[in-house]
Amino acid sequence: MSQALLAGISRTTEPQTMLRRFLALDAVVTGANGLAYALASAPLGRLLGVDATLLLELGLLLTAFAAGVGYLASRAQPPTTAVKLVVDANVVWAVLSVVALAAWLSPSTAGTVWIPMQAATVAGFAALQWSALRGVGR
Repeated sequence: MSQALLAGISRTTEPQTMLRRFLALDAVVTGANGLAYALASAPLGRLLGVDATLLLELGLLLTAFAAGVGYLASRAQPPTTAVKLVVDANVVWAVLSVVALAAWLSPSTAGTVWIPMQAATVAGFAALQWSALRGVGR
């Protein structure tokens, strides 16, 4: 990704600020998703055609992950290793979402749309965070 595109998305040319904003956005979106899964696992499970217990567990995991990402976003200079772990976790989540859809989940139509859309969003966070992290290193 070009620095100009990243600057436009994050509305700053400062790589450290870009990185923190992309981490913060990830924390907010992931936290909202996690809370929804945890607090409404039964109705969302019925809507998506996914086991409510699985959604509850994923919701708790996502909420904890979002808290950690939010903490990193709050740091003036998030540690490179920690940010790389966030990027890696996002890539793994995106890949496993698609694998789960193909290999063992049998979701409803809504779930069949939601799961890859969520995976693409998470992959997008990983790409933005990685590109901003590379800008910080320059």
